[in-house]
Amino acid sequence: MIEIVVLAMLAGFIALRLVSVLGRRTGHEEPAGEIVRRSPAEQQTPPRAGSYDLPPAAPLDLPADMSPALKESLNAIAAADPSFDPSRFAEGAKAAYRMILEAFWKGDVAALRDLVSDDIADQFAEAIAAREAEGLTLDNRLVSLEKVEIVAAQLRGAMAEVTLRFDADLVAITRDKAGSVVSGSLSDAVQSHDVWTFSRHTGAADPNWLLIDTDEDA
Repeated sequence: MIEIVVLAMLAGFIALRLVSVLGRRTGHEEPAGEIVRRSPAEQQTPPRAGSYDLPPAAPLDLPADMSPALKESLNAIAAADPSFDPSRFAEGAKAAYRMILEAFWKGDVAALRDLVSDDIADQFAEAIAAREAEGLTLDNRLVSLEKVEIVAAQLRGAMAEVTLRFDADLVAITRDKAGSVVSGSLSDAVQSHDVWTFSRHTGAADPNWLLIDTDEDA
């Protein structure tokens, strides 16, 4: 099944959780809500002056069936960063999901470094280099993104972290040097259930979020 695709695409790197998740997954529009993107000058931007002297934010309008603990965490993030809005954030995450996956599949390391943390970018670069050394290319396609849901959040000091679950259908194809399919199906889409965490310093002038962790769910 999809695990076979991972092994074919990322031989030698399956021990890396990030690679095993993204290598089997399957926009170039600017993501809504400025979910991700950074320039070198903005990466180390100090907190905004007076950012912690803002009046308390009004409680967020959150779904009634959301857990009290998650509501509390999201409200804490909004209190630290009044511009934070969960609905807008989730919309931006949809675009970020596409952009990151497509950049990885294309082997665009430069684009990935603008979208993910440095540690994850390094792991991406290693996986892409290994794939290219084997003469493998990915012909993946995101067919549909059926659901995006915030499942966890926390505020660690001034660092906000928000975790989302992405339920998607994708076509995952691996080709050899000759262009022949070595794994995957040209006609059948597979289901993907990814859990990604984004992070941002709530006091930074840069409003963008970076991907810092990935996992998969059943």
